[in-house]
Amino acid sequence: MFLESTKKAGSIEVICGSMFSGKTEELIRRMKRAQFAKLKVEIYKPCIDVRYSEDEVVSHDAHSIPSTPIDSPASMLLLSNDVQVVGIDEAQFFDDSIVEVVQTLANRGVRVIIAGLDTDFMGKPFGPMPALMAVAEDIQKVHAICVKCGSPANHSHRLSKSEELVVLGETDIYEPLCRHCYNEAIQAEKEAK
Repeated sequence: MFLESTKKAGSIEVICGSMFSGKTEELIRRMKRAQFAKLKVEIYKPCIDVRYSEDEVVSHDAHSIPSTPIDSPASMLLLSNDVQVVGIDEAQFFDDSIVEVVQTLANRGVRVIIAGLDTDFMGKPFGPMPALMAVAEDIQKVHAICVKCGSPANHSHRLSKSEELVVLGETDIYEPLCRHCYNEAIQAEKEAK
C-alpha cells in the first residue's frame, strides 16, 4: 500500500532588485495567492519600515497586506507556528541571523518568500541579501525603468547627500537608473565635489 506524505517540503524564494522594481508588489501577489488557496500565512517586515504603514506591507502603487513588524528575525520562529507560508519584506534591513531563521523555517516545511534590495545606493551587495540568494531554491530579479533613458534599471540612485547606509525614502530621495545612467550620475557627483 502506497502512503503519501502529508508534509510538504519547505523552500526559500527571493525576489530582489532596485527600488521601484515591484519587489513588494510581487511578494504581496504571491502571499495573496497563498491566502486564496486557504494556506496559513504570516508576513513580517522590519519595525523601522514605517513609510506607508506600521502594520502593513505596502507597495509603491498602494497594494497592501497585513503584516507583523519585528525587530529581530528570531521572532519569526516564535510567531510562525503552524504557518505554511511566510513572507518577509525589506529583508536587507535585517541582520545576518535571518539566513539561519529562514533555513530553519524551510526545513520545517514552510514556504518562505523574501523581498529585498539586492544592492544599496552605492551599488554594493546589501546586508544579508547575497547569503539569502545563496540558500534560495528560487531567485527572481525584477527591474524598474530607468528615469533617465527608459532602459531596465537595476540601481537605486540616492538623490540626497546622506552617506548613511539606511535612509528610508521614496522618489524624493531615490531614483531607479540603469547601469550606464547610474555610472554617469556617480561620475557627475564626484566631479561636483
